Amino acid sequence: MIYEVREYVPVAGRLGDVIDLFKTEVVPLFGKHEMELVHVGFTTLGDNSFNELIYTMRFRDLAELESKWAAFIQDPQWNAAFSEREKSGPLYRAIRRRVTDAGPFDELLT
Repeated sequence: MIYEVREYVPVAGRLGDVIDLFKTEVVPLFGKHEMELVHVGFTTLGDNSFNELIYTMRFRDLAELESKWAAFIQDPQWNAAFSEREKSGPLYRAIRRRVTDAGPFDELLT
């Protein structure tokens, strides 16, 4: 198993728009594309406290991650929703991601 952690820091004043987009469009599209969301929340201590949406996805391997994200990014529903939200300007000041491999620790996480 691998895990992808994504961190989204919105432009000032756009956190509500980011949350709305995530709840109304992103999560349903994750279901449509059979993408497994395992955690979502805010940073409450540290850089960008209470102004950063963070979520974690689980995939079998990098091939699954790449193919599912490719399908998500190409989905017309996603493109329309994202374009609509950015009509009044960019949503994100920064986006970071990392992929971790739990392989050596799988037996600890069951």
